[in-house]
Amino acid sequence: MRKDAAKNRAALCTDAAVRAANSYLERALAPHKGKTVAGYMPMRSELSPLPALTEFAAHSVVAMPVVEGKGMPLVFRIWTPGGALEEGAYGAMIPADTQPATPAVLIVPMLAYDGRGFRLGYGGGYYDRTIAALAPVTIGLAFAGQEVPEVPTNAYDMRLDMIVTEQGVTHNA
Repeated sequence: MRKDAAKNRAALCTDAAVRAANSYLERALAPHKGKTVAGYMPMRSELSPLPALTEFAAHSVVAMPVVEGKGMPLVFRIWTPGGALEEGAYGAMIPADTQPATPAVLIVPMLAYDGRGFRLGYGGGYYDRTIAALAPVTIGLAFAGQEVPEVPTNAYDMRLDMIVTEQGVTHNA
């Protein structure tokens, strides 16, 4: 399922879809001004949150995830637009030599999602452990075409509070 979802996501990644999704993401983040928000540096064909996060960084703290070890929750470093980056685990770019931060809001990438608010990630469980530990407001960011009828879940899978796509925002109860 992951392989098919990654192939599907790559086909959906257009500049217009990224712009539209970031417009909706900015609206979803607006009530959280002044709070620390964590996003991610996009890899492969992940929908980039950087346009919205660059705007948000003008008035709030923005952080990026760092993998410290297998089986551990993510930690976060403060990110500033144009700041120095270095390669972290799995080839992800992370802020270099910045202060740690604890996010109140977490923007989460995904390979697929379902109408219940569950996501399919890469299988490492980093986001699920982090959500369980921090209990942040969670915003999944994806292309609308990444929705599937049902994502397989286990007891440790965490449901997202909302999903933002290029078509709008869906709140999960």
